[in-house]
Amino acid sequence: MSEKFRVTYATLAADPNMHSDFDQGIVDAKAWLDQKHPFYVNGEARQHDEFHTEVSPIDSEIVLGHFAKATRDDVREAIAAAKAFAPEWDAIGYARRAEILERAADLMEERRYMISAIMSMEVGKNRLEAVGDVQESADLIRWNAQAMVNNNGFRVPMQALGEDGDYYDIMRPYGVWAVISPFNFPMALAAGPSSAALAAGNTVVCKPASQGAAVAHTLYEIYRDAGVPAAAFQLLTGSGGVVGDEIVKHPDVEGITFTGSYEVGMAIYKDFARDFPKPVICEMGGKNPTIVSRKADLDKASDGVYRSAFGLQGQKCSANSRVYVEREVFDEFVDKLRAKTEAIVVGNPLEKDVYMGPVIDQAAVATYQEAVDEARASGEIVAGGEVLADGEFARGYFVRPTVVKVPDDSWLWKRELFVPFVAVTAIDSIDEGLQRANDTEYGLTAGFYSEDDAEVERFCSGIHAGVIYINRRAGATTGAWPGVQPFGGWKASGTTGKAAGGPYYVTQYMREQSRTVIS
Repeated sequence: MSEKFRVTYATLAADPNMHSDFDQGIVDAKAWLDQKHPFYVNGEARQHDEFHTEVSPIDSEIVLGHFAKATRDDVREAIAAAKAFAPEWDAIGYARRAEILERAADLMEERRYMISAIMSMEVGKNRLEAVGDVQESADLIRWNAQAMVNNNGFRVPMQALGEDGDYYDIMRPYGVWAVISPFNFPMALAAGPSSAALAAGNTVVCKPASQGAAVAHTLYEIYRDAGVPAAAFQLLTGSGGVVGDEIVKHPDVEGITFTGSYEVGMAIYKDFARDFPKPVICEMGGKNPTIVSRKADLDKASDGVYRSAFGLQGQKCSANSRVYVEREVFDEFVDKLRAKTEAIVVGNPLEKDVYMGPVIDQAAVATYQEAVDEARASGEIVAGGEVLADGEFARGYFVRPTVVKVPDDSWLWKRELFVPFVAVTAIDSIDEGLQRANDTEYGLTAGFYSEDDAEVERFCSGIHAGVIYINRRAGATTGAWPGVQPFGGWKASGTTGKAAGGPYYVTQYMREQSRTVIS
């Protein structure tokens, strides 16, 4: 990749050098595949008799690897090691921790193409999405490290009262922090929270999604090679019912970050703190709307909608799944969206011209089919609606990107699907669009298209979402980036009201202590 070319989620086309570098990454990644991989407790590589064999959603004959399953005893020992080392990791100071994490970010960029190729095989991301995930991860690590440096470790002098002394306020780490990461951003949603916890002085126990274990191992190697001590970052692979359950219930885990479904996130939120309050950072999905005004640039709007609805096969918590279009331009908008949707290339995401790869598994295909059946029964399929199961698609999980028109009472307007499926309908006013956009328990992202400044202001003040985008061709509801668009949700989409990659994120991994030291 040229030094001037940097892939983010707003990148619309790849630099030619990126493709040649990615091709080499595929070669390097293939040499890494189909091996047995341990988990790590206090730096010790461990494995037992049970392994999870992870295959690619592209082709079931591509074996990512065989990942050892940790037991409850392994989890307890990892937490004990992390707890014992936590004071030492805190004591080295925020500046030294930041240096180590900056080195980790550098290593991630050096290895980005092999990691991106592994990610494409593991979760089906296209080239730009995969490279963007790795680059975002490096940027998140740097952002979190620099938050500590730029704020002097969050030490703030206070006013003296009465006796002479040192009066100051400081943020302090909790101790052991758990990170439970999902499949869809297997690097960014492991590296982001883990680096924030590490930068703040906590030690980390990380459990990745089973379909994400391969990328998680590359993160472990990066932290290790950058100088993160063995006890500061423990990697535990295995089932949620064993590893995840033990982490959530263990009394020595002082804080937790979870990204995933609303159901699991709320269960963790309710069950994690038992004897006393503990911090729980959960990001739990969305049913993200876009409103298109009659005063919109419809070419820009249709680009933004299809990119956000179908990027990563709709498997983003920020994916655009609902579109409300003013009636005067509804037919024209739908025609543009239909044409762009039908032009999307579906196939092996390792190939440079493919935009949409496979969904993650058979359960996702079943969800897609259920949604298609509902749309056919109650409304109209505008584009797509097919499961692809022949020829090159026979051993993977491929579907067509789908646009539908359905009545207002269809459950398709309410349920998060996590597949490439978007519903469109006509509205009579922006106010109606806002009312319908806000009619959901979620509040993660939202988009708006209008060339009228007054309408833009009306949308910004009226929408209930943590991340909003106006007139964005690169994505109507997707594409947040550290230091540019912090990412976090309202209502059922998040538990803290603080956003990753924003100015208030790292402080969630610490607690405040007021100190008065009399001379």
